[in-house]
Amino acid sequence: MSAASELWALPATEVLARFRTRDLSPVEYLEALTARIEDRDDDLGALTEVLPEATASARDAERFYRKTRADELDDILAMRPLAGLPVIAKEKHALAGHTLTQGLLPNRFAVAHRDAAVIRRIRDAGGYIHARSATPEFSCATITHSPMWGVTRNPWNPELSPGGSSGGSGAALAAGFGPLATASDIAGSTRLPAAFTGTVGFKAPYGRIPGEPPLSADWYRGDGPMARTVADTALLARVMAGVDSTDPSSIDSPHFLAGFDRTPAEVVESLKGKRVAVCLRLGDFPVGDDIIRNTGAVASALAFAEAEVAEIELPWTAERIFETAFTHFGTILAPAMRAATRGHEDSLADYTRRFMADAEAVAARRSLYDGLVMEAEIQAELATAMAGFDVLLAPTSAVAGLLAGASYLDGIRIGADGIGREGTGAGARLEHYWQAHMTMSFNICNRVPIVNVPSGMADCGIPTGVQIVGHPFADRSVFDVAAAVELLRPWAGLAPG
Repeated sequence: MSAASELWALPATEVLARFRTRDLSPVEYLEALTARIEDRDDDLGALTEVLPEATASARDAERFYRKTRADELDDILAMRPLAGLPVIAKEKHALAGHTLTQGLLPNRFAVAHRDAAVIRRIRDAGGYIHARSATPEFSCATITHSPMWGVTRNPWNPELSPGGSSGGSGAALAAGFGPLATASDIAGSTRLPAAFTGTVGFKAPYGRIPGEPPLSADWYRGDGPMARTVADTALLARVMAGVDSTDPSSIDSPHFLAGFDRTPAEVVESLKGKRVAVCLRLGDFPVGDDIIRNTGAVASALAFAEAEVAEIELPWTAERIFETAFTHFGTILAPAMRAATRGHEDSLADYTRRFMADAEAVAARRSLYDGLVMEAEIQAELATAMAGFDVLLAPTSAVAGLLAGASYLDGIRIGADGIGREGTGAGARLEHYWQAHMTMSFNICNRVPIVNVPSGMADCGIPTGVQIVGHPFADRSVFDVAAAVELLRPWAGLAPG
């Protein structure tokens, strides 16, 4: 039997369809996922916890589908669109009664007293959490390893990282541990793992999906969904979006992605005349040849489908984006991290200490107001570049892969194979490894929606990704183009093995 025919390989939309027709039992499906986790996760380290109570949730779902009449299902499932579906939760998303560590050893006995907003929404929609995924400490790195949980590995190539900070979610999806996962993104933490694992990730506009105070007031951040298909990502995004009473920054989204379900022919037809800007380097990012090639192939596929595609330039530099974002981090995130770890600094991962020090160093020379001025300039430049276009297409990362256990404390050296390495040697070198990723600029411009979709395979044997960027709050535009890319350039979704 091929992997594609295994129950754990099914997309969420197909699982739900089989639940409805009673061709698949929710208990049988959970058992398939659990067996897959037991078979693979010792090698990958993607998960921090598998929840025993998930079995009771699957049994409840089985009874619901068995006892509910077919003519009643439509109305019920309109209100509970995830009925019986298991979801992987990023560990930072609190589950009442379970530990909430953020990857920190001193917090290993801390227990959450209530669910995070996105978890409540999943439960209200009939879904349940069956596993939790690993993160770096404080979700502050683009690799996923910590003293708390060890190293998380990429199922496409275990020597490499699945990215971060939602690396556990990306690795778990690509390995077949579940159909949907929660993620978060303050500088690329959803999009980068999606790119490195060949999955789909959505960075919603600020406020679209509720978060947890007080850091929900940070306009760079946002929670969101990951999945293996665009339709599954949209399914979870619809569940997550909307006002939540605990988050004053959340906005009403009553018709979010309404009518997104269309036939393949309609999806491709919608591309005709759509205006797509392509920016291969976002200024001066040192993008690898394989990533350029794959991004170009996506652009060519869109042009073949009669979209109007044109290459543009942006006046950005990796150094300028870094300076702007780290001014922000130094005035908001670093103080929060210091307050949470006071007295426990010696137990922190080396990259956590370095992140705080780097952010504080930038904030020492630039005020919050200085940062706002820099942000406004970058936002205006993006708006100017996108004028006359519906979406912008750009690579997600300039570097094709990161080493699984590396911390990149002294910058990053990009080898001929596209893998970022530590230390000196041949290849382009950047002072800070964050400068190798092309995501932070769109957290600076954080009212824009972005979907990461796979663009091809890197020379180092893992997937590459492309960001589809929309105008502020124009979420439907990026999902439409993402769905078209998925049809025009199908991808595996699951890593071999």
